[in-house]
Amino acid sequence: MDEVARRYANVRAALARDGLDAALVCGSEYSGFEGAVTYMSGFQIVHRYAYVLLPLEGEPSIVFPAEARYVGEHGTTWIEEQVFAERPGEWLADRLRGQRVGVYGLDYVMAVRDYAALDGACELVPWDLGFDLARAVKSDEELESVRESVRINTDGFWAFLGAWAPGLRAAEVLAPAEKLFVERGCGRLTMNMVLVGAEFAIARSDLVLGEFCIPSLEIAGPGGHWVEVSRAIGAPNAEVERMAEAYDEYFEAARGALRPGATAHDAHRAVSKGFTDRAYHLGHVTGHSIGMTMIEFPKIGEGVETELRAGMVFSMHPHAIAENGHDCLYMQETWLVTADGGEPLSGLPMRIFEGREQAPI
Repeated sequence: MDEVARRYANVRAALARDGLDAALVCGSEYSGFEGAVTYMSGFQIVHRYAYVLLPLEGEPSIVFPAEARYVGEHGTTWIEEQVFAERPGEWLADRLRGQRVGVYGLDYVMAVRDYAALDGACELVPWDLGFDLARAVKSDEELESVRESVRINTDGFWAFLGAWAPGLRAAEVLAPAEKLFVERGCGRLTMNMVLVGAEFAIARSDLVLGEFCIPSLEIAGPGGHWVEVSRAIGAPNAEVERMAEAYDEYFEAARGALRPGATAHDAHRAVSKGFTDRAYHLGHVTGHSIGMTMIEFPKIGEGVETELRAGMVFSMHPHAIAENGHDCLYMQETWLVTADGGEPLSGLPMRIFEGREQAPI
């Protein structure tokens, strides 16, 4: 409960700073968007959606839609007031009338019917950035969860690598990794794909892998913290080998750039330099904060002046795309900001694997 008190204190300090009366945290079943509710309540959504209401003063509430009585294991939440409302928005409107409310998930997550009930009853303030910055620095307890997720993800990469061979179906190559993820406690919290050209694709049974393969592995372990770790596999062409040189430069630059006091903009410029110098288009965000929600603020990108702090965790994955729009390279690593600079957590070398390597014992 000390960890819960720390989280609530940080969120309430951000509410007070921004002149807000309460935080309304929205979560849905969509992978990666359920985590804010878990962070604030201990509850993992497996069906529909839920809200956590944290007032500036007083006790929190967790609100579920009554038409789906089972949306997860309700006993896992530490919040005492559990509300099952016919229309959650109407219940929230009665509780919040006349208040100024910071909403996490207003643009992407909140149900339309609930927005309609709340709009006009209280002032709804988009608050994704404020909420994410309040939880961006991870506690020691959270960091242990992050490291456990990284261990599971890294072992999953080795399972994928061990199953891979040109001509195999993507589903059969990913299957051993997914089996490992479920056995190690990830449950439903996996979102794993492969890249076909510069596009992401589900690893279906009708997708046949070639001589070069780029897996995208994203999971959350038993503690609920998402991480991203993967490397490309196989025989790259000359263009992709050139991209790999830029990846080497990014990996070294990130060690110095992901340090307290630097800005996210500074880090982006440092790690993207090798790609931009080679005139590659970066097709996906360079990096982003990651936690119990898959993608959190701040992102590592142009013009983001958020100052980095020790204890922040970032997924870094420069997505280099050649001028032909097809050749690309995308490799993921989870980094920790420390007083001494960026620490890559997986222990995997930043290189393209040949496919014959064995996992360390």
